[in-house]
Amino acid sequence: MEVREGSISDPDTLPSLLKGVTHVIHCAGATKARKVKDFYTINQMVTRHLVQAANAQGNIARFLLISSLAAAGPGTPQKPARESDPPSPVSHYGRSKLAAEEEVRTLCRSPFTIIRPPAVYGPRDRGFLPLFASVRKHLRPCPSDSQQLSLVHVKDLAEAAVHSLNHPAAVGKTYFAAGSEIVSSRKLAGMIAAEMKVWTIPLPLPTLAFWPICLLKSIQTAITGTPDILSLAKFPELQAPGWVCDPAQLTADLGIGCRTRLEDGIRETIIWYEKHGWI
Repeated sequence: MEVREGSISDPDTLPSLLKGVTHVIHCAGATKARKVKDFYTINQMVTRHLVQAANAQGNIARFLLISSLAAAGPGTPQKPARESDPPSPVSHYGRSKLAAEEEVRTLCRSPFTIIRPPAVYGPRDRGFLPLFASVRKHLRPCPSDSQQLSLVHVKDLAEAAVHSLNHPAAVGKTYFAAGSEIVSSRKLAGMIAAEMKVWTIPLPLPTLAFWPICLLKSIQTAITGTPDILSLAKFPELQAPGWVCDPAQLTADLGIGCRTRLEDGIRETIIWYEKHGWI
């Protein structure tokens, strides 16, 4: 492995980063931001800069963009998001990721593939870390049980990305990469508690209770300059009926699937967090 240092937000540094490169996996992005415009600056404009650099390089065999289910919009177990559905993002994060996809589709001269994962969990993940840490402290968050979620283990997402880099069927395609199990945040917290083998006190969190929390986090971000995953810009995602997608097309085209059982993935995540002192 060769490490090259540069800034994806500085177009002038990108040609040297891509010199001699034949395959690009673009997985940089912002899931939280100080200001709404930062979502578009980081997710859309950085993608444009990287595509332009790849075009200038001229020998890119595959450009892979890691997008998000948020770019497609909500889905439920009864009507999961599918690749053929027209996108309907509900947040600035989702709209900025969809804008990034359009940069690839309209500008990229190399064969490209787009993968839309739902929420990603596993070793090294910090997004779900507060939930694991809360359960470790015997507090089990209990949001509304009505919003159902697709999840993907990080190793499964990595496998999907690697297969997409060389598979001819993936050229020009957009795929959802997700596990087959569907859970609510409440059930997920319960599964984490069961794997940790700890007693917990349920902490009811109705959806409307998140609005003042998001407001406070937005004010805190404005004061400190440090963005938080919870914000008024992200609140529409918490109100969505569900975040469920259908990964069948990925399996049909590439012959692979996200096979990590949720129970096994949670156990692996806990072991990694504990080993590295995160919880």
